[in-house]
Amino acid sequence: MSDTQVAEKTPVDFWFDPICPWAWMTSRWMLEVEKVRDVEVRWHVMSLAVLNENKLEELPERYRELLGPKGWAPVRVVVAAQQKHGDEVTGKLYTALGTRIHNEAKGATREVIAEALAEVGLPAELLDYADSDEFDIELRASHKNGIQRVGEDVGTPVISVPGADGSDVAFFGPVVTPTPKGEAAARLWDGTLLVASTPGFYEIKRTRTQGPSFE
Repeated sequence: MSDTQVAEKTPVDFWFDPICPWAWMTSRWMLEVEKVRDVEVRWHVMSLAVLNENKLEELPERYRELLGPKGWAPVRVVVAAQQKHGDEVTGKLYTALGTRIHNEAKGATREVIAEALAEVGLPAELLDYADSDEFDIELRASHKNGIQRVGEDVGTPVISVPGADGSDVAFFGPVVTPTPKGEAAARLWDGTLLVASTPGFYEIKRTRTQGPSFE
């Protein structure tokens, strides 16, 4: 490679629902990975409300409440922002929302959404899409694009990256707390890719003993 050439970064597609604390933890890890590996995250929405819409009656009441209008509002606003203002606003708006929803424990309220829109310089009118199905076709298409890579029996986040042979390597997670930083973030990335790219590999799991730690 000549001095004038710049190595192309590997695209990492990341599907998130703003209300999911574990997706938020993983997303902050991916931002750490961007600092230590030649990758570039591309942000996409998926929806826990869509994922569970046909099995709400099987879920505990607190989850049914979470996946109702309150669950639809943030992801609908993110999709509307992306459709009207371009892909580049998606990650910025997610960060503004997630910081308030999770780190500051304010929840996914209308006030929080309005604050996040203002922080990233997006029009306040986008809040109107919290109750609108205008972009639900695009939301469901993005959700389907992510979930069909890993199957219906997982949640958010979903990560997809080109494999060594050009094929898609996709997986749910990793679920981790607190967010690994620096070289620890790099090691987890390298190990996750090694495991996920192994033909026929499907699952590693152990019982969670603590909740997400927002540091």
